[in-house]
Amino acid sequence: MEKNEKYVQTAAPMLFPIEPEQFWQMLRILVREEVNRLLKPGQAPTFQTPGLTYKPLFKITEVCELLHITKPTIYEWIRHGKLKPYKIQSRVYFLWQDIQLLLNPTDQRNE
Repeated sequence: MEKNEKYVQTAAPMLFPIEPEQFWQMLRILVREEVNRLLKPGQAPTFQTPGLTYKPLFKITEVCELLHITKPTIYEWIRHGKLKPYKIQSRVYFLWQDIQLLLNPTDQRNE
């Protein structure tokens, strides 16, 4: 054996019996299938906290959809004190209890 002989390794040793490209393709397919299984078509992701029976905070767009009103109406209600906004970082939220008071104003008088 010559001492000047160089050992050149062109690729990393394979630890599993499939080609790397085939492995990545299989992994992509598995991830897509799992995501599609968890998120059915047309369904938005839902985030639930154990123990909560209702969603405590709503974004302005959610309040608009819930009450079938426009954003300017929400801004008007904020200006007149009918609805109180809560700012968390750069986002504005509304409490579910405040929305309930708008829907059922008689509940406020009975308390």
